[in-house]
Amino acid sequence: MAQEYDLVILGGGTGGYVAAIRAAQLGLKTAVVEKGELGGTCLHRGCIPSKALLRSAEVFSTAKNHAADFGVKTGKVSLDFKRVQERKQGVVDQLHKGVQALMKKGKVDVYDGFGRILGPSIFSPNPGTISVEMTNGEENEMLIPKNVIIATGSRPRTLPGLDIDGEKILSSDEALQLEQLPQSMLIVGGGVIGIEWASMLNDFGVEVTVIEYADRILPTEDEDISKEMTKLLKKKGIKFATGAKVLGDTLEKEDKGISVKAELGGKTEKFQAEKMLVSVGRQANVENIGLENTDIQKENGFIQVSKTFQTKESHIYAIGDVIGGLQLAHVASHEGIAAVEHIHSGNVHPIDYEKVSRCIYSSPEASSVGITEQQAKERGFDVKVGKFPFAAIGKALVYGESDGFVKIVADKKTDDILGIHMIGPHVTDMISEAGLAMVLDATPWEIAETIHPHPTLTEVIGEAALAVDGKAIHM
Repeated sequence: MAQEYDLVILGGGTGGYVAAIRAAQLGLKTAVVEKGELGGTCLHRGCIPSKALLRSAEVFSTAKNHAADFGVKTGKVSLDFKRVQERKQGVVDQLHKGVQALMKKGKVDVYDGFGRILGPSIFSPNPGTISVEMTNGEENEMLIPKNVIIATGSRPRTLPGLDIDGEKILSSDEALQLEQLPQSMLIVGGGVIGIEWASMLNDFGVEVTVIEYADRILPTEDEDISKEMTKLLKKKGIKFATGAKVLGDTLEKEDKGISVKAELGGKTEKFQAEKMLVSVGRQANVENIGLENTDIQKENGFIQVSKTFQTKESHIYAIGDVIGGLQLAHVASHEGIAAVEHIHSGNVHPIDYEKVSRCIYSSPEASSVGITEQQAKERGFDVKVGKFPFAAIGKALVYGESDGFVKIVADKKTDDILGIHMIGPHVTDMISEAGLAMVLDATPWEIAETIHPHPTLTEVIGEAALAVDGKAIHM
């Protein structure tokens, strides 16, 4: 029997389930189709489990290498990686139950199965009816929605010759399920995910080498952040090969590990490790969901949408990783809310992606909002820059982490803030102040006039704002 809905959402990840909650709040009869578990990649294979592991790695490294600095005698410190994984799973399970409860609270129908978009049929003259292949093997369900949101997310991408086998060659999905740590890990890709894994594994005691095709790690971040991250991670013992092209056809699997060659500085160099982690971006999940039954267009594998997240089929929307852009959980959530509000009332809620905060949860952490100094100059801005180190902040010294800095890039002509970039302790928690400043079009002077409590790490933001005009107090 066909079920009618105001909205059916394909995918119950962060973007999908948040969209469902907002739709329920607005009184729309809503269903979510999810082939796996509610929460999607972020909750089960990305944001949450990786950050749980990063936290365990941080605690282990602190206890092993830095406890004595605080006058704490620990004796021999050892790692119970099985318990680390159990804690990670406990966090995931708790949050998963929370998402399930939210669906029940909002009276959102959840279909456990794989959904496909049908073309015009006896159910509707327009494409958009959803056929759900139920996970439990029961007969397909037919859902007839007035509107559809595609939120099918993404999966790890790989490179030719580096096929993921789950044993010696891993994506982040398989790495999260490791039962024991390898002695060494070769990480292909020095972007956000690669650097987080490099930091985590290093803190767990794994020997790590990162190979990055660009001439620096974190190539989309401000160059000063990239340089500082490289310096601090090298200090911890992580090795880097930048400007290196991995030659997939040279991959060799051996009893004790793998080896691969890369073109580097005009030469070919061989790299060896027990395992390899391939971290070279993500690709959209657009296969077998029925796009061929519609006029929906794709470009470079991603669904094309308008500013209101409508596809070429105006009643079918798409959000999150499947449309490319900033593939971040918090972005997907806001795109979902914006799409639902447009469905409900026609309200346009455009997102300024340059005002979205971005975070890297390595040790040290990094975060940013806005454009880099180089991007600002390329766009013709006459910039002024303020930079202030954590080493001059009392709370950072008390905390025992004084590496890093905050950098503010502003337009010399208008005093508008163009970008704020941070590296150091807890900057992923501090970036929201910078994000709010960007949304409110604040100037460095206005940030500086905000009295930051002492002693706190956030004082570094106020000092960096003063430094833009050469007025920093403690430097």
